[in-house]
Amino acid sequence: MLIVPERDIADLITRKAAFDAVEKVFAAMASGAAYNFPVVRESLGHEDALYGFKGGFDRAGLMLGLKAGGYWPNNLEKRGLINHQSTVFLFDPDTGKPTAMVGGNLLTALRTAAASAVSIKHLARPDASVIGMIGAGHQATFQLRAALEQRPFKKVIGWNYHPEMLPNIEKIAAEAGLRFEAVDLPGMGEADVIISITSAFAPSLMADHVSSGTHIACMGTDTKGKQEVEAALLARARVFTDEVTQSITIGEAQHAVAQGLLAESDIVRLGSVINGSDQGRTSDTQITLFDGTGVGLQDLAVAAAVVDLAVENGLAIEVDF
Repeated sequence: MLIVPERDIADLITRKAAFDAVEKVFAAMASGAAYNFPVVRESLGHEDALYGFKGGFDRAGLMLGLKAGGYWPNNLEKRGLINHQSTVFLFDPDTGKPTAMVGGNLLTALRTAAASAVSIKHLARPDASVIGMIGAGHQATFQLRAALEQRPFKKVIGWNYHPEMLPNIEKIAAEAGLRFEAVDLPGMGEADVIISITSAFAPSLMADHVSSGTHIACMGTDTKGKQEVEAALLARARVFTDEVTQSITIGEAQHAVAQGLLAESDIVRLGSVINGSDQGRTSDTQITLFDGTGVGLQDLAVAAAVVDLAVENGLAIEVDF
């Protein structure tokens, strides 16, 4: 079995490699060549932590495995650790033997950012020039960097529950040579693309905060009860997702479906747009929304890419398991 420690991953994987892996696996999911297993996601009743497992099997890419991990909200303040902690395990689909254990913290950030970036590539208007960020934590910086590579944006606007954190994304904008402006939530009406990346259980972005033609990537809702945007916004939009079952049970769509504002049949897999079996955005005035719930196959795809790179660069640790 090969081990790729967390410390080595930053030197191995790039945003482009993560993007390519996620785009490819979304397409495989939509074609039926890959599928995700049901998600286990539980509150531990300890340290306010959420812990769970995501896994799947890609027949085309012969990837089998799971990610174990979750969210410990006290880590940063108490221990100086990031709040998201995870590990990816890969198995030989022919024999069931474990083949690799890969640090999952950076990979989770990269694959989540890659997923929203893939949605921007395929659903945002070509002339999108202003990007809005709701959330300014650790993950938001990865989201913004990946998104800025998808369109010739000219300006970044941002809002956060804790305004003192906005310099995190202002710095990314400055690195890209873009103007940054802190706004209140109605100010999001200026944005052509909005990424919401919070851990909220109540909506912040409302339907009347969003202008016609906007693309929204909702990336923070991955647990029953979480919610980042008003359910009425999904009723205004054409809704896309990574995995429909997760979207209606633990994703942003759970609330709109429960309120009868959206039907399961209304939700489209993003992979269908990538494959060309769905046209995606149908007009420049249409609001599109990507419900990024996070699927195990994303983690397996980027982890498999990292293992190949680690072997190539002599950084994989081989153990007799």
